Amino acid sequence: MSFERDLLAILPRLRRFAASLSRNRADGDDLCQAALERALNARDQWQPGSRLDSWVYRIMRNLWIDEARARQRAARTFAPEEAGANIGHAGDRDIEAHMALSDVDRAMQALPEEQREAIALVLVEGLSYKEAAQVLGIPMGTLTSRLVRGRGALIELMGEAA
Repeated sequence: MSFERDLLAILPRLRRFAASLSRNRADGDDLCQAALERALNARDQWQPGSRLDSWVYRIMRNLWIDEARARQRAARTFAPEEAGANIGHAGDRDIEAHMALSDVDRAMQALPEEQREAIALVLVEGLSYKEAAQVLGIPMGTLTSRLVRGRGALIELMGEAA
C-alpha cells in the first residue's frame, strides 16, 4: 500500500483524535488537515514498519501544543475590550484565583517532562489512557505509572505552595 492510502485509511481516527484535542469539530478538522500536510511533507522521516497512526498522532499533538501556546501568548497580550471595564475593581477572589492558577502552572512546570506530558494529555486535554499512551508511544501501564507519580508530585508541590 502507498503512504497516501495508509493515511487515508486512518483518517477517521485522526479526525476523532483532533476533535478530542481541540474539543471542537471545526478546530479539530483544521488541526487534522495541518497534521496531514506536515505528515505528507515529512513522509521521508516515517520509518516503514512502524505505526503510522502513532507517528501522525505525535505530529498532531505537537501541532496542538504549539497552537495552545500561541493562544496563551495571544490571550496574555490582547485582552478583550470588556476586560478593561473592571480594571482596578478585581476582588480578592479574582486575585486568589489568579494566584492559585499560577501555583498550578508552576507546579506543572516543576514536574519531569514525562509526567507533565501524561498529565497534560489525560487530565488537561481529556484524552483516554489508551489514546495518550499511543500519542506518547508507551504502554498503558507506563502511562498509568507516570500519571500516578505526576498526580502525587502535584499534590505534594501544591501542598508546599499553599
